[in-house]
Amino acid sequence: MAQEGRSILAMIIRNFVNSLRPRQIKGNKIGKDYLGNNYFEIPPNPQIGKRRVERWFTPKDPENFEQEIPAEWEAWLRGRRSDPPLEEEVLRNFAISQLKKKNAAEIEAREKSSKPKDFEVVEKEIKGMESFPKYDEYEVMPGKPRVRNSSK
Repeated sequence: MAQEGRSILAMIIRNFVNSLRPRQIKGNKIGKDYLGNNYFEIPPNPQIGKRRVERWFTPKDPENFEQEIPAEWEAWLRGRRSDPPLEEEVLRNFAISQLKKKNAAEIEAREKSSKPKDFEVVEKEIKGMESFPKYDEYEVMPGKPRVRNSSK
């Protein structure tokens, strides 16, 4: 008759057999962003020894390794925020970033088309070595003495 209870040998065999079984890692789908990425989470389960939350995403294009991730979703993935971002929040921040890019492009085009005169004056003053003061006691080229003008 087999004895019910805590047998160390039975626990070792049970854990070994369980380790050989393939595990299905299924997470709860948390959301999707405007780029088409899906975000997942597995909550912690202390009963099986899992103490941390696992978060990941599946990209729309798995071959593209330089794919963008919205900043709000990245903060959620890294654990900097506990709640996933709302779709309205992500879209509002995306619209603000697009507006800032547009404004920056307009300012840059305006700067290129009308260069202020102050910049032209500064560019004319800087001419390499001629812009530095010249003193008789300093050498112009290392190792060669300076030739003095007798017209002084």
